[in-house]
Amino acid sequence: MTTLEPQCERNDVYAAMCPCRDMFDLLANKWSALAIGALEDGALRNGELRRRLEGISPKVLSQTLKRLEAHGLVTRTVYAEVPARVEYALTELGQSASAPLRHLRDWVEGNA
Repeated sequence: MTTLEPQCERNDVYAAMCPCRDMFDLLANKWSALAIGALEDGALRNGELRRRLEGISPKVLSQTLKRLEAHGLVTRTVYAEVPARVEYALTELGQSASAPLRHLRDWVEGNA
C-alpha cells in the first residue's frame, strides 16, 4: 500500500476506508447478484447469460462480467475455435458468494 492510499486495519464494511466495501458494493449490485446466480449450475456463454438475465443490456452485462472477473469471482475462458467461443464460470470465491446470494433471491421470491 502506498502512503497515499487509505488504510483499513480490519475488515469492516462499516468503516469508510475499508477495501471490503468494494466487494460489498459489487455483490449488492442487482446484475452482479443475478449473474452469479445464473452461473451457479455451470459455465455459460455471453448469449446464454443475456437470455437468462432478462432486461440486461449487452453493455451492462459486459461491464458486470468484467467487474466480477476483476474481483476474482468469475473466470473468462476463450476457446480457440472458429467462431471463437467464450465461457464464463464461477471461481471458488464466486461459488462461496453464491450461497448467501441464493438465500437472498429465495427470500425475495418468497416475500415479493
